[in-house]
Amino acid sequence: MSELVTYRYDEQGFGEITLNRPEKMNAISKEMAEVFSTALETAKQQSIKFLVITASGERMFCAGGDLNDLNADLPSDEAFSVLYPMKEVLYEIASFPVPVVCLLNGDAMGGGCEIATACDFRIAKKETRFGFVQTKLGITPGWGGGRLLYEKVHPVFAYQWLMEAEIHGAEYLLEKGWINRVVPEDEWNDRGTLLRPYLAKSLEQMKVLKNQYLRQVSILSLSAQMDEEVRNSANLWETAEHKEAIKHFFSRK
Repeated sequence: MSELVTYRYDEQGFGEITLNRPEKMNAISKEMAEVFSTALETAKQQSIKFLVITASGERMFCAGGDLNDLNADLPSDEAFSVLYPMKEVLYEIASFPVPVVCLLNGDAMGGGCEIATACDFRIAKKETRFGFVQTKLGITPGWGGGRLLYEKVHPVFAYQWLMEAEIHGAEYLLEKGWINRVVPEDEWNDRGTLLRPYLAKSLEQMKVLKNQYLRQVSILSLSAQMDEEVRNSANLWETAEHKEAIKHFFSRK
């Protein structure tokens, strides 16, 4: 498996997927999307009580999609083709047969927040910040994570966050219910303590609890709604607002 995304089985009974491109703020390239999907399939084939998704480095969990692959010159149909594989990844995370815990080692922006939202639980390191910033780029969430956000927080807050594209701290998002727990940095690397509530459960318990949750959110109908979100985002790809926003982004770099 490519080192851009790694998977390991932990002897305590869980699997862990790590985004491993810290020099690029763990931005998701086409290749990473493919390997991410493979890692999820590997994890699904093992008897794990839960799955952890995290990233290497301390600055950023994930900055979203790699703009070298998602450049503003793509026609909408091609943009859809580039975006869609990560929609499938997010759906695999959301529908995973046991709980998925996102360990947010750093900030997450745009698509990084979409990945985190697809997970069942989000544990954040103290002082981290998060933003659904896609509307600042003249588009909307492109992997289906915006639709999933409405399942994780109050719909009015989801709407507001997507609309205003503000960057919020972990403590604020804990109050809003998007973050489930905030952890001091000196406790971050102690997996036994960090994951204790999940480690204490049996595989059978985890499957029952996750299956009950998936029935509650009607997971099958969510896939079609996520598809629609990808198409809507792709349709905005050729707009002047998006082209100008991307041009401004690269000029700052």
